[in-house]
Amino acid sequence: MLVTWKYRPRQSVIETFDPRARWIFSMLILFAIIKFWDIRFLLFFFALVMTQYALTKLTWAETKRAWFFILFLILFIVALNTLLTGRGGTAEVLHGGHVLWRLEWHVLGLSIHPTITVERVWFAMSQVVRMLSISILFFVIPYTMDPRLYGVTFRGLGLPDRFAFSMDLAFRFVPTLARDFSTTLDAQKARGYEVERMEGGIIAQIRKMAPLVVPVTMNAILSGEDIVNAMDLRCFGIRPRTWVHQLHYQRRDHLLIAFGLVIFIAAIIVRNVLHVGDFWLPTWALQWAA
Repeated sequence: MLVTWKYRPRQSVIETFDPRARWIFSMLILFAIIKFWDIRFLLFFFALVMTQYALTKLTWAETKRAWFFILFLILFIVALNTLLTGRGGTAEVLHGGHVLWRLEWHVLGLSIHPTITVERVWFAMSQVVRMLSISILFFVIPYTMDPRLYGVTFRGLGLPDRFAFSMDLAFRFVPTLARDFSTTLDAQKARGYEVERMEGGIIAQIRKMAPLVVPVTMNAILSGEDIVNAMDLRCFGIRPRTWVHQLHYQRRDHLLIAFGLVIFIAAIIVRNVLHVGDFWLPTWALQWAA
């Protein structure tokens, strides 16, 4: 499990903070974001996380796959769940509204009426900004955090040794699986396997993927067993363990945590005391629809 995300020292401002302070700040901002559905407040959080992204000095070439995956997943969820059904929204989003487009489909004897309303479109925009803010807030961490510090970071946050080490291995699992898949694909191509010629139906294509899926899955299981055996041989979990790397809070770390705490408290006051931040629809949008 030596494979990690594409981390490399960039001498950015973000890397100067203690990883524990970064995690605490991110969790505080996350809890603040999920309290709002008003796109005006969500745009503030989006600008905040984009500022953080700019300070990481990450390049487009390094993160474009993550961007494409996040955008595809968010747009798919929003298009399927929000625009067509209005799920997750208020009553005015879920039922009724100002209709922009309506179509009737008859599938297997069932009548389906996908309806696009102004309320659903605006709620979808709010949901996209909300999901993007949360995704960008966290997806930069694997690219800008030294993988050697995963375990000691979670242990420093007060988590047990077992959980801290499990989180360490979990962050390494995805890139390790990607490496094994790439190695297996190259080995099968050398044996004449043509992944480009995936003909037939869905069942046939799944069956043809067996030479890739089976070896990768078996290798992941065996690697996990090897790690468990190695940890048992070293009596992991018998007593509190020590860590090679030590973390120490600096003044800037306390300031970062304080900044996140101020935003979180302000979000609670705005949402629970002032009762502001629920779904908002501008009047000009309704006038335009009319």
